[in-house]
This record gives sequence, structure tokens and C-alpha cells, in this order.
Amino acid sequence: MADGTARQQTERGRAVVVQPGEAASFWQPVPANGYTEVRLARENTGGNSLAMGLQVIAPHSFIREHWHDKNEEVLVFIEGTGKLEVNDDVHPIAPGTTAYLGRWNRHRIVNDTDRDLKMLWFLIPGGLEDFFQRIGRPRRPGEPAPAPFPRPENVAEIERDTVFAPLPAKRD
Repeated sequence: MADGTARQQTERGRAVVVQPGEAASFWQPVPANGYTEVRLARENTGGNSLAMGLQVIAPHSFIREHWHDKNEEVLVFIEGTGKLEVNDDVHPIAPGTTAYLGRWNRHRIVNDTDRDLKMLWFLIPGGLEDFFQRIGRPRRPGEPAPAPFPRPENVAEIERDTVFAPLPAKRD
């Protein structure tokens, strides 16, 4: 039994607890607006096996259609309503809606209401945190939202450098 205890102590992974207000947070540009909080990422977990956070999509805003070529994603909607478009299907969003999106699944999230849409996101492996930091602006909890601001001019480069694969050209 002592051997098992010693092994547990030498091979034990990191444990991380993030309290409200402790996460890195970034205001997001149009069209999502709102903000994201990066709760778990390599900076605090010590690994790149996953990233996790909270995202708030502002009223009448959306997350553009995208897909990931190297990542799996889990979305858990915790507040608000809207639509989740996956490939050619549209799904209603309500608190408790959960989605698993394997690689190469196009998806878009739409908040077509007058209230915030809040979700938890998990990306395996991580890397989404880098995207949010590079396109967003630092946010402090409780501060008022800035006026909507544009995405960086080099957003396509940022997407390629992080966790997104280019979408095919739209067909008419």
C-alpha cells in the first residue's frame, strides 16, 4: 500500500481552483461583442490538454461560423436562449443545452434576443485562450462594456495561428 501512496504523490497532476474574478478576461470584438473569461489553460494547469472558460455573447450578436481541424469542443449553455447552427442543422439553445463538436464540424452561435447568452466552453487540446487574448481587449470584472469594436485586421492570420481552420469558399 505504501508503494501506491508514493506513486500517487509522485505522479499526481496539478489541481487548480479558480474563484470568481480571478480568471483572465477579455472583451470581444464584433460580431460576438460580450466577453470571455479563460478559467483553465496552460498558464494555470501546466499542460495544453484542455482550455476552459465562460463566454458571454451580447444581445443581437453572434459567434461567426468556424471549425477546428485539431480540436474537439464542448459547449454548455447556462443562461439565455438562441440558436446553435452545426453544419446544416439549427438547434435551439436554452439553459442546459450541451453540444459536443468533433473536428471539422462547422458551427455558429446566435444570440437573437435582448438578453446575454452565457456558455461554458471546453477545447481539447487547448489554444482558444490565445485567440481570445489576441483579438480581445483586457477586461476587469464589473467594468462597463466598451462600445463595439472591430476585429483586428489580421484576424485570419490569428485564426490560423491558434485553433481555427479556414472555411471553404461559400458556394452560391
